[in-house]
Amino acid sequence: MADIDRVLRSNLKLRHLQLLVALDEFRHLGRAAEFLSVTQPAVSKVLAEIERMFELQLFTRSTRGTEPTAYGATVVRFARSVLADYQRTREEIAAVASGGAGRVSVGAMVVAMPGLLVDAVRLLKQRSVLTAVLVEEGDLTRLLPRLRVGELELIVGRLEPGYASPDLETEALYTERMCIVVHRDHPFATRRRKPGWAELAGQPWVMPPPWASSRIKLNQQFYRHQLVPPADVVETASFLATFAFVRDLQAVGFVAETVARRFEAEGFCTLALPVPIELPPVGVIPLRGRRRPPAAVQLLECLREATVRHGLPRARRAVASIGRPKT
Repeated sequence: MADIDRVLRSNLKLRHLQLLVALDEFRHLGRAAEFLSVTQPAVSKVLAEIERMFELQLFTRSTRGTEPTAYGATVVRFARSVLADYQRTREEIAAVASGGAGRVSVGAMVVAMPGLLVDAVRLLKQRSVLTAVLVEEGDLTRLLPRLRVGELELIVGRLEPGYASPDLETEALYTERMCIVVHRDHPFATRRRKPGWAELAGQPWVMPPPWASSRIKLNQQFYRHQLVPPADVVETASFLATFAFVRDLQAVGFVAETVARRFEAEGFCTLALPVPIELPPVGVIPLRGRRRPPAAVQLLECLREATVRHGLPRARRAVASIGRPKT
């Protein structure tokens, strides 16, 4: 095996890292070549060059495409992290040169999207209009890998205890109850009598993914009423998908209270049926020990301020309050 330290420090170049990430993204030599605007033989040549450096096979080739080996997956993670730091540094330098205030990349779960994050970004823009904010929506299964390789500065969402890890910091901001919503054209919206759990069990639903604590607790509500949870289900961690499916499929939605308030402004109704469940607080997750750029520090401060301004019920305790990093 090659001297890995020497390869990583001296031999590996930016174009090598870009090619490795492209191959991992497209899993095909031809499509990676098209993306990089080079020929397929050139991609094959550079990949062979990288593998000679490591003295390891990083990708397997077949008629179906390319797949990273265990060694390749490790090197690709390294490549993504380096490229993310490169991009961040380039943008910070460009922002200083243009008089702007930089860029921050944030992952958002649906519980935080329409209320907390929008209000925090509004505050951020009032202070620094030239700060660019990149928002990636999803659940923790999608967002945490991007946080760990440096493509996101922080995640805003529910602090699911099952995803706790020593490499993550967490700060709880507030707690929030869940609501059941329908579109105003749904039969439940026009009835004076609120529906019961038995009626709801027979409806089409839009729900969080199975691993979300809110979904688990919702299923438990049906079990408590001696009912089987709904079978006609669309599972999503997207604000827009939830909005569209509840509206267009005449489905029942299960969302946080601040999300329900935004839905009500667009013609939805919140059913007067309490959902007595306790859920983890909503908060912020950055990677422990990573230097945060000024824009990320500002956004974190704005998230805290937005929580206070809107009188959201503070979490009983911060899981691990995030201090100001040294810059």
